[in-house]
Amino acid sequence: MAEELTRADIVEIMRGERFVMMTSVAADGTLQSYPMTPQEVTEEAVVRFFIGLQGDQAENLRKNGQVNLAFAEAGSWLSVSGTVEFEEDRATIDRLWNDAAGAWFEHGKEDPNLGVLRFEGESAQFWGQPGGRAKALGAILKAKVTGQRPQGSSETVEL
Repeated sequence: MAEELTRADIVEIMRGERFVMMTSVAADGTLQSYPMTPQEVTEEAVVRFFIGLQGDQAENLRKNGQVNLAFAEAGSWLSVSGTVEFEEDRATIDRLWNDAAGAWFEHGKEDPNLGVLRFEGESAQFWGQPGGRAKALGAILKAKVTGQRPQGSSETVEL
């Protein structure tokens, strides 16, 4: 059996992805997913995002803070469940602000619609081949040659 994944491994995977899909529960009970860009991932698996304070996504998150973050790369997938809350801290916005975020907020870091969403991970599920695309492709090629299914793994880590 492969080495067990740790919280540090999960944090490393999370830090390696530029975009994630955040799934939350809408007012009508349906699931809705939005692409998000992590601005920070801490050692404790806390992720901060910039978010527009107005609109359906923010409204739904205020009503129900249970969310799932989905991270993917070739050959592996990471699903992290947890809760979100809005942080009202200008110092955090100042610390995390970057030019790319400016494309989404008309008035830059002074935009009244700009907020920070803090995600705290509770549990993570990993599937696949750690090591990225090359290792995943190697496993697939090996499976074709040997006629055996590629060996993958699935592990859960409590955060």
